[in-house]
Amino acid sequence: MREEDVPQDESPFYHGHLRACYAVGADGKYVVATSTGWSAERVATAQALADLENQVESVRRDVLAGSASPLSYHMATRQMTPRLLASNAGVWAWRVRRHLAPAGFARLSPRLLARYAEALSLSVEELVRVPSAPGRVFTDAELPAFPAGARGAKA
Repeated sequence: MREEDVPQDESPFYHGHLRACYAVGADGKYVVATSTGWSAERVATAQALADLENQVESVRRDVLAGSASPLSYHMATRQMTPRLLASNAGVWAWRVRRHLAPAGFARLSPRLLARYAEALSLSVEELVRVPSAPGRVFTDAELPAFPAGARGAKA
């Protein structure tokens, strides 16, 4: 893409910042050009964030229904796998998977709760609770509308 063709579509995900990208300059060599966003990128990012929000909301409902532990909710909000949390908390991954069930989580010692809380950057009190009402985790505003026919578009 030529430098003058770099998209300048405002993206709410840039929060007023510019993004550097490579383009072909007037002399035919690659140069770093700035962009305020690109509509295709905005749609893809909005779809990905909407999917993430839906996954977190599904886990939150599972926790409130008693079929998952609060640990699974907090892992979902941080996009963590059992292996990643195990590595950060210094426990075996099979133990993390066991603690994703409400019964396993209920038997956690205060010491292990503190390790999980520290790995998740939470207090122990925050770790044992989940929000009772849905809320945004990955975005702070309404996501942009999808073009008609796009995956994730509301009919």
